[in-house]
Amino acid sequence: MDGVRGLMLDMYDFNNDVWLCHSFRGNCYNYTAFTPATNVLTEVRVFLEANPSEIITVIIEDYVRSPNGLTRAFNASGLMRFWFPVSRMPRNGQDWPTVDDMVQNNQRLVVFTSRASKESSERIAYQWRYMVENQYGDSGMRAGSCPNRSESPAMNTTTRSLVLMNYFPSTPSLTQSCRHNSAPLISMMNTCYEVAGRRWPNFIAVDYYRRSDGGGAPQAVDTANGQLVCGCANIASCRENMTFGACEVAGDIAPSGEFNNQTSLGQFDSRPIRFQWLIGVFLMAGMSL
Repeated sequence: MDGVRGLMLDMYDFNNDVWLCHSFRGNCYNYTAFTPATNVLTEVRVFLEANPSEIITVIIEDYVRSPNGLTRAFNASGLMRFWFPVSRMPRNGQDWPTVDDMVQNNQRLVVFTSRASKESSERIAYQWRYMVENQYGDSGMRAGSCPNRSESPAMNTTTRSLVLMNYFPSTPSLTQSCRHNSAPLISMMNTCYEVAGRRWPNFIAVDYYRRSDGGGAPQAVDTANGQLVCGCANIASCRENMTFGACEVAGDIAPSGEFNNQTSLGQFDSRPIRFQWLIGVFLMAGMSL
């Protein structure tokens, strides 16, 4: 309930099941295994059941080779009834359905895999057909630079409608996380906005998301949401039926509690809130769980 609406999960075959594992060389070992994937996916299902207007995104770094392994894990966790079908995902940078549409159809779980073949074999969306992502780790934290990771299309590829921004070091550092998740995070978001063809990130991935020297990851999310939804520097400045970019001055800002995913509050500059405007701070499963 604290703003995290996305999970980046590394999944592997292990012990005749699908496990979360932060490993290497495509194999999971006893000392790199975390937990069976169904344990975490069941937590996602419980959250969706308890919060019927929320949408969750799961991005899988996929090392599962067993036939239909991911499908079995999602079936076992009871998540398939929330599945957003790949047939509804927009191609060539087109608009996503509205949040209202996804909620009303109970299609509130959006899942991506890093394996292209599984879009046809298991009907799980291939991440790089829909998304661009900058480099993770130390090389993705250089001020003034926002290169794409090697698997991703170039950041300014507008035929991919979603933008994921990473900002965390190669080796997690609790002591440095407050500094990383403060002004440098906002600065990198502004840099990536320019590099990505003047597009704000839809997802922001950090380590230790609760730590910062200021507003931190929540501030970055509020800023990106404000820019995406109504063209303002903070989501709190957005108002029902306002003209896009007609931002309120300080002291005359609508309370953030006025906003939800209902259609009546989803009209900004005559445009409904779309899923591509939904921001989530990603937890890094191999580092944060």
